[in-house]
Amino acid sequence: MAKKYIFITGGVVSSLGKGITSASLAYLLMSHGLNVSIVKIDPYLNVDPGTMNPYQHGEVYVLDDGSETDLDLGHYERFTGLTLSKKNNFTTGQVYFTVISKERHGDYLGKTVQIIPHITNEIKKRIKEAGKNKDVLIVEIGGTIGDIEGLPFLEAIRQMGYNESRENCLYVHLTLVPYIKTAGEIKTKPTQHSVKELQSIGISPDIIVCRSERRLSSEAKEKIAMFCNVEREAVITALDVGTVYEVPLAFKKENFDKLVIQKLSLDIKKDSDLDNWMNMVNAIKKPKDAVKIAFVGKYIGLKESYKSLIESFVHAGADLDLRVDLKWIESEELEFEGYEDILSGVDGILVPGGFGSRGIEGKINAIRYARENKVPFLGICLGMQTAVVEFARNVADMKGAHSEEFDNNTPYKVIHLARKWQKEDEIITRDESSDKGGTMRLGSYTCVIKEGTLAHRIYKKGRVDERHRHRYEFNNSYKEELEKYGLVVSGMSPDKEFVEIVELKDHPFFIAVQFHPEFKSRPLKPHPVIRMLVQKSYESKRLKKRD
Repeated sequence: MAKKYIFITGGVVSSLGKGITSASLAYLLMSHGLNVSIVKIDPYLNVDPGTMNPYQHGEVYVLDDGSETDLDLGHYERFTGLTLSKKNNFTTGQVYFTVISKERHGDYLGKTVQIIPHITNEIKKRIKEAGKNKDVLIVEIGGTIGDIEGLPFLEAIRQMGYNESRENCLYVHLTLVPYIKTAGEIKTKPTQHSVKELQSIGISPDIIVCRSERRLSSEAKEKIAMFCNVEREAVITALDVGTVYEVPLAFKKENFDKLVIQKLSLDIKKDSDLDNWMNMVNAIKKPKDAVKIAFVGKYIGLKESYKSLIESFVHAGADLDLRVDLKWIESEELEFEGYEDILSGVDGILVPGGFGSRGIEGKINAIRYARENKVPFLGICLGMQTAVVEFARNVADMKGAHSEEFDNNTPYKVIHLARKWQKEDEIITRDESSDKGGTMRLGSYTCVIKEGTLAHRIYKKGRVDERHRHRYEFNNSYKEELEKYGLVVSGMSPDKEFVEIVELKDHPFFIAVQFHPEFKSRPLKPHPVIRMLVQKSYESKRLKKRD
């Protein structure tokens, strides 16, 4: 188990940024040479977010081991550079499923199974497992103080303060300190009530992080400290900032990391050096120029559905000293005549992943526009599949080219449903009797890249590992036929069973990938495929200006 634990809870309202706070604190502690990991606990009954509507939950973030997790795991990996696993995210559903399964197997020897101790013990067991051999484990509790579903988790972390001894556990509470414009004042009362609620279940926070659009005055900090029973120095201002990547720098100025180190008596290995991070933040805030890329998606109503992709464009832009302006386009809007007018004026086009048949024709039209007008294009997952369908229809003249997703009786099925994928002797699958579609390909798989291709020039190597989350695949039965018409298959699985990357010659930049490159993009190391899309889009913009 970990030597030290930091538990982060939230109060007043949801969506205050517990994930960013956890990730930023982890980054700061790691900058001191500490071995840190993070866990996100989600209090919903779903086993994981994999089957949840993107409008309900936002993005499903996929890890190397195939785990479908909360989008906060994306923040964790981006800020820290860690490669996390299924141990780093668990839900109420997983905890209850495990306990009930144990009960059915007779593990509790006839005892009455209860929330305390059986559920809380399972929670503590999972936390300790995630903290093995770590100096510090940060544990983020999802939801808001007062939510009934979060009570077992709060009770578990309260017990850990007793079991692991109080000097090894630190409780951080993130709250909202609203600014009332008409009164011209910030109000501390919501924070006081939130802390009182936390104290009523036996947890007294050691540090209070106050999310606010205005900097807290000395008087406000003093008031919060007095009524919430913490030192004044333990009241941290979390101001709204221009980019989430500025949060670690803001926390550094507030001495958040030093306070945590002091309270946990951590033996730090070195002083932190945030120069590279600061340079990256400056590039985001003050870019030399901008580029406009059309984002043709299916879940535009909730942009959190594409969180990692959005962040990957921030990373690529910062590396190229550019601001990437995304033109959000609902794919269904492109299904009608005049769709070209909507796409005109963009420097590049991205067609991301998604599920279901809705908006497919709009994605295909966007791809056709990119191909015919030589606009830099990147397709991801469903974006690759629709790129193949578009090519089969309009270049190879396979008029019936369709995905099985919207017509099982078409004569050409260039994209089809592959039933199973094997990974380390384990079938990664959901219930095949489900009407949701049976199997999915999840997690990190190797792609072998063909020399002399655009993909090889981008990656500068012959093998890469990328993360997948999809159900449909390129139908190899039509590979040779499509290649005759000019489709380049530049990346395949090592056994040559699955097509991973396709591209076109005689185009400034046209590439589509079956995997999700955004899951591997980092602030200081943007993903090369997304970076190249931004670079080529900017070059296209400059050429247009010259003409």
